[in-house]
Amino acid sequence: MGHLIVQISLSFIGTIAFGLFIQVPKNQLCWTGLAGCLGWTTYWLLIQIHVGSIPANFVGAFVVGIIGLILSRIRKQPSTVFNIPGLVPLVPGASAYQALEKFMSAQRNVALEQCFHVLLITGAIALGYVLAQLLGELWFAQRHSKS
Repeated sequence: MGHLIVQISLSFIGTIAFGLFIQVPKNQLCWTGLAGCLGWTTYWLLIQIHVGSIPANFVGAFVVGIIGLILSRIRKQPSTVFNIPGLVPLVPGASAYQALEKFMSAQRNVALEQCFHVLLITGAIALGYVLAQLLGELWFAQRHSKS
């Protein structure tokens, strides 16, 4: 349980830090942190049950996208205020660095394999986010047409 609390806390802080870097309005930073920590926690819990990094990133990005849409309606802000920083914890920066390190140490096959894995993770994040946006727009359009 302690490890879960550390994961939630650090993803929240990391998301807020990136939000500060890209100048998210200060009154939205905690909400941005919420989006990031919910996406990361989803990813981390799926990894813990051995789902795999690609589907876990897909679902994590989907959660960030849905949370961002909900927060954008509640907080009356563009969804990108919550989604862009919220996706940052999922970005495979360490894996990309390790791939570069393998290239530099002449381990070309391992590096190429790792680059391909980074590409798949990045695609999964993009697809999860796009699917959330698509479903969100369909949901809100349907609700608006019924009104």
